[in-house]
Amino acid sequence: MRNLIYAINTTLDGCCDHTKFYPDEETFAYFIQLTRDADTFLYGRKTYELMVPYWPDIAKDPAERANPDYEFAQAFDAVNKIIVFSQSLNSSEEEKTSIVSTGLRDEVLKLKQEQGKNILTGGVSIPTQLAELGLIDEYHLVVHPIVIGEGRRLFEGINLQEKLQLKLVESTVFKSGTILLRYVKQ
Repeated sequence: MRNLIYAINTTLDGCCDHTKFYPDEETFAYFIQLTRDADTFLYGRKTYELMVPYWPDIAKDPAERANPDYEFAQAFDAVNKIIVFSQSLNSSEEEKTSIVSTGLRDEVLKLKQEQGKNILTGGVSIPTQLAELGLIDEYHLVVHPIVIGEGRRLFEGINLQEKLQLKLVESTVFKSGTILLRYVKQ
């Protein structure tokens, strides 16, 4: 069975709004490797629209090769499948993107049974729903040593039926003071 991994950058105060801060080189390298180890992304509409067409466009533009984001764009563009859970998005121009409007639990359980690499999710809304359903296998929280005081928060509005028990299996301190915390579901 494939693992569903929730990976996100956050601040000490739980802000995960990408417009409020930018990951350093070492953090970016971590996300590049994590992306290479996946072949499917699960997103909500908002996260999807932040990621596509931005990353595929960088990956396909030879002029972007000098851009430090180019390597991540290449890894992102190499992923086989993007599943977008949305009530408002009807279609996508990306041929590897599927829009799903119902059945989050069933769709994810089906994906986890397929052969392949890891499944990655990011953002706030869909991962919160996945956590509520107990479908996330690993949580990769990359905590940056800053306090923002505003913006979207990690697990904002989560409604758990029972406490989510996690086990810390890895912690890595990057040169910048950013800390990777990797938890698995118990």
